[in-house]
Amino acid sequence: MKKIVLITGIALLLVLFSHFELGQYLTLEFVKSQQAQIDQYYNQNAALTIAAFFLVYIVVTAASLPGATIMTLAAGAVFGLVNGLIMVSFASSIGASLAFLVSRYLFRESIQQKFGSSLESINQGIARDGAFYLFALRLVPAFPFFVINLVMGLTPIKLKTFYWVSQLGMLAGTVVYVNAGTQLAQIESASGILSFELIISFILLALLPFVGKKIVALINTRKALAGFKKPDKFDTNLVVIGAGSAGLVTSYIAAAVKAKVTLIERHKMGGDCLNYGCVPSKAIIRSARFMSHVTRSREFGIRTANADFEFSEVMDRVAEVIKKIEPHDSIERYTGLGVDVIEGEAKVTSPWSVEVNGGTITTRNIVIATGARPFVPPIEGIEKIKYYTSDNLWELRKKPQKLVVLGGGPIGSELTQAFSRLDISVTQIEMLPRILLREDPEISDLVQKQLVKEGVDVLVSHRAKRFVQRNNKNYLVAEHGDIEAEVEFDTLIVAVGRTANSSDLGIEELGIRLNANKTIETNEFLQTNIPTIFACGDVAGPYQFTHVGAHQAWYASVNALFGVFKQFKADYRVIPWATFTEPEIARVGLNETEAKEQGIEYESTVYAIDDLDRAIADSEAHGFVKVLTVPGKDRILGVTIVGEHAGDLIAEYVLAMKHGLGLNKILGTIHIYPTFAEANKYVAGEWKRAHAPQKLLAWVGKFHTWMRG
Repeated sequence: MKKIVLITGIALLLVLFSHFELGQYLTLEFVKSQQAQIDQYYNQNAALTIAAFFLVYIVVTAASLPGATIMTLAAGAVFGLVNGLIMVSFASSIGASLAFLVSRYLFRESIQQKFGSSLESINQGIARDGAFYLFALRLVPAFPFFVINLVMGLTPIKLKTFYWVSQLGMLAGTVVYVNAGTQLAQIESASGILSFELIISFILLALLPFVGKKIVALINTRKALAGFKKPDKFDTNLVVIGAGSAGLVTSYIAAAVKAKVTLIERHKMGGDCLNYGCVPSKAIIRSARFMSHVTRSREFGIRTANADFEFSEVMDRVAEVIKKIEPHDSIERYTGLGVDVIEGEAKVTSPWSVEVNGGTITTRNIVIATGARPFVPPIEGIEKIKYYTSDNLWELRKKPQKLVVLGGGPIGSELTQAFSRLDISVTQIEMLPRILLREDPEISDLVQKQLVKEGVDVLVSHRAKRFVQRNNKNYLVAEHGDIEAEVEFDTLIVAVGRTANSSDLGIEELGIRLNANKTIETNEFLQTNIPTIFACGDVAGPYQFTHVGAHQAWYASVNALFGVFKQFKADYRVIPWATFTEPEIARVGLNETEAKEQGIEYESTVYAIDDLDRAIADSEAHGFVKVLTVPGKDRILGVTIVGEHAGDLIAEYVLAMKHGLGLNKILGTIHIYPTFAEANKYVAGEWKRAHAPQKLLAWVGKFHTWMRG
């Protein structure tokens, strides 16, 4: 109602302005013809004239009415240069701020809701450099000021910033017009005041903030590189340290654009994902899942089913899977692509040099992609226990009898379920109140219940306190409130997180800054505080996913090779991930927990997969698709899928969010029947039904009744 009243008031003002032809009083001809009378009235009623002029100027600029330019000339003619300049400077800034507020109040919310994903990069740019952009626009009188007022109201720039930048930025143009007004009789038209040379001067003046910013960046670069001798020539364009996902993709891109690139790896090509993480874990999950299907044979109409296996052979299969994928990441392949691959320990010795195997390589730029390693907490007695992490777990060949998995995150939960399904007694210990804490509570509960159903002893709110050995047996003492619980085990897997491999690289000696969690600090271009050195992947964060490392690699490689011409900011707007437990979990964007924490309003639409034909046919009728949308809109804020093939199904929503497609577009897309992908369409249908125009449908019902006679 308030918005309606405000819009009505503005509309009424415009109608009155037009009806009474008030525009005739804001023309150059009128002001020139009445200058003598205005001067006389001003001499007799100075305070009233100043107040009236000031108020009218504010109204004209606030309502975006034509005539502000003429009033600026009139200010110079009536009040003189100094007084006119002061009055116009403040009145124009106040009026512009009012127009800014009106635009923000009436339109910003709806515009941001409708085009939020498309405007996100603009919003970020305004939040960061809005003052520079606004100042540049204000300095060029050729830009319609009222348009700037209205458009800026739709952005996140603060009112205080908008006001002072406007007042400062409009000052130069105001001086020109007020000064011209002091010679009003000689002016033939307002448009003739700005010569081509003067406009060019204003444009050059507007570029000063950006030129200044570049100069500051150049000074900072010189400062960062001071004290280091730059080589006269370089052995290579790019040195990449680390041959995991991020390093391999960085090298691949550099070679593809014909740069000379050197890739250094101290251990195994393929890094953590191939050798210790994604590949081996998914291999054992697949074997374990087969065993779970054997135990569920009656669900598939099979009366009995048995499977005999040796644990060592399952682990041998894991090694075989790694071996089959190894050629994708091999030295031979990357050498064939044009990458110079070196096996050895790399140390950064200057902004342009890397030492490896006793020699030094000079390079234009360096990309650090050394990944991360498992974090082992300093629990009392752990040094006396033989424990496994993802680094050495795949060497295990003897089947554990009593396994403890320390950690309730995605890695810990995946390994817990996999080993449990291989007929191993598993206890999972998590210090927090629930496993998979990053997911919504009902999802954590769903997975935990499934683990318990399969025989896992899940101990949440248990803090590992110490390890003890008695009678040739190992025990973990865990603190649960005021109670200490002992858990016996013969095998321990530590899966409580990962820490960046940022040490022993020589970077701290160079002064490269690290974050509190030991990841390398980078800017939006993945550049460290030494501008020739970049970082990407797990060692840089903020997301430790293989696909994010590969995503960052494009920015690191392109910015390192072509940053002198153009730099690209890493885009983290739409980051998906999956947890490969059963039920499988996949997510992109916000979930309800995060939306509530951030105070973001949302609507939640849920489709239960137990209603899906294909899920019923496959005896996998469990889980759901949950979509968060902007209230009243189909714009997607986030999606969580729980159930069969969740990691594959989420791709449709990643595409939709990346390119600003809403649920209406998904609903209008043909999905093959019968597939799990139909769940994506059905949840869009649930949203559509909830937002059906009930009043219109009631009238449509009456129309059909009338048509029947």
